[in-house]
Amino acid sequence: MSVRAYGFVQVGGPEQESFLDVAVPEPGPAELLVRVRAAGVNPGDWRLRDGSYGDLRSAVLGREVAGTVLKLGSGVTGFAPGDEVFGGCPGMVGGWAEQALVTAGFAAHRPDGVSPEAAAVLSVAAGTAYDALNQFDLPEGATLLVNGAGGGVGVPILQLARLRGIRVIGTASPAKHDLIAGLGAIPVSYGDGVLDRIRAAAPDGVDGVFDLVGGEALRTVAALAPAGRLFSVADKPLVKELGGRDVARDRSNRVLAELAQLVAAGQLDPHVTEVRPLSEAGEALALVERGHAWGKVVLVPG
Repeated sequence: MSVRAYGFVQVGGPEQESFLDVAVPEPGPAELLVRVRAAGVNPGDWRLRDGSYGDLRSAVLGREVAGTVLKLGSGVTGFAPGDEVFGGCPGMVGGWAEQALVTAGFAAHRPDGVSPEAAAVLSVAAGTAYDALNQFDLPEGATLLVNGAGGGVGVPILQLARLRGIRVIGTASPAKHDLIAGLGAIPVSYGDGVLDRIRAAAPDGVDGVFDLVGGEALRTVAALAPAGRLFSVADKPLVKELGGRDVARDRSNRVLAELAQLVAAGQLDPHVTEVRPLSEAGEALALVERGHAWGKVVLVPG
């Protein structure tokens, strides 16, 4: 038996993307098979396709899903067929499909009041934001600079930082200033003079720098970070060169459960702004790849 999926047939540009008929995956040890109800779209999807993560012959795209449990792999406890869950997909077996695998250790039950679309986008972006804040370990009243605050990871970290009493300055294009201010942060424009604008907003300096842009934008703000308080998820080689580091992911069900409870309580809004059927997966990925998506993009069956 096969299921419909969307992925690529070899690394390269969007022309390598295709709908695929793939065998229904069999859950291995510590895996769940789910009927997909929603799947997140992330920059990592097009980076996988373009070869940034290695020269793969083909893969189904999608790193995070929400769905209904159909079958348990050996050794799985705490879940049962029929449960509504969300979490991360293992390896190269992606979630842009009618049925998909989820890593049981990086899955959680979806609470009542949290939609499949909202739950589906918590594993990657919101999870990264949560883990980054834990590794910064900033006290209440500290100031965090988020470089590129209007994107998929920026939006949750602004909200999570505010819940911890951390003051945030976020660089972004002027078009996203209202969004950033609405999430309780201080917006600052990119471009020439950005360091002067950051220093005006934080005359006593910042206690950490979290980069979501990379390249010269990262290089420009890196010197503002105290020792040990520079992280980037956008440019791992450069942040290492500059004395910073990548965010180490927790990828545990505890993190996912806490994020879902924050959504249920109205304290975290994943900002799902585009919901498209699986039949429009190519268009959805193009939105993210071009940087034209506001908020999170989600695929649903159809």
